[in-house]
Order: sequence, then structure tokens, then C-alpha cells
Amino acid sequence: MTSELRDRRLELLAEHFASEVDQEFDRTIATFAGLPRYEIVPTGQVYLGEEAVLNYHRAQRQAFPDQRHENVSMHVADDDTIIAEFDLLGTNLGPLLDAEPTGRSFRVPTVAIFTFAGELLTNERVYLDLASLLRQIGRHDLLDGR
Repeated sequence: MTSELRDRRLELLAEHFASEVDQEFDRTIATFAGLPRYEIVPTGQVYLGEEAVLNYHRAQRQAFPDQRHENVSMHVADDDTIIAEFDLLGTNLGPLLDAEPTGRSFRVPTVAIFTFAGELLTNERVYLDLASLLRQIGRHDLLDGR
């Protein structure tokens, strides 16, 4: 990968992150080549296509309207992959899985693996400690039926 392409991809990821925080999901979708795809590893959920990705983001922001990223660090892994490490933060101010909001906040370390075709994204695969997030927001009941 040329340094020019690397820099364009890093700029695109900065736009991708900013658009998610700004809740301007059309901008988020525009960072993808073809069908946008998100994989949320701890839940096994895969969102493929514009409608599915938009619905995912809307549901996340309904539950956590202030969701954001801090301490973002990017690592170029190979010619088609960049890995982002960051803290994911938010406050449960809306319904989550048909349950009332707890009003409690979370901060969990997160890794997202981004794959590219040319300058645009083809996939975002997210790894995070979902159990820790649920404990922090007071939703212990969602862990192993407790």
C-alpha cells in the first residue's frame, strides 16, 4: 500500500468515526464501497446492506444517544486492513432489548477491524467486552439468565 492510500484510508476512518458520533449515518454509509457490512462479534450479529446498517445505528443511538469513541489508535495491519483500538463510551438513556433505560454509563475497550477495497470500506468487525458493558449499565439480567 502506498503512503498516499494509507493516508486516504486513515482520513476516511476519521470521517467514519465522526459520522457515527454525529449520528449522520448517511455519511457513515458513504465510507463503504458497495454494500456496507458490520459484524458485532460478541453477539454474532451481522448487518449487511444500507437498511440493515442504518437500523443497527438507529437502535444503538436510541439506547445510547451519547455513544462515542475516545483514545482512538489506528494500526495498519496489511494492504487491506486497518485495526482501530478505542474506548467505547455511552449512557443507557433509551430502551435496550425492550427494557427501560438504566441511566448508567459504560466505558469498554474495543477493537474494530476495518477491511478496504481501494479507498473505501468493505467491512467493520467489532470486538468488545459485552458482559462488562452490561454490568456497567446495570443489566446483569442479560448475562446467562441472571
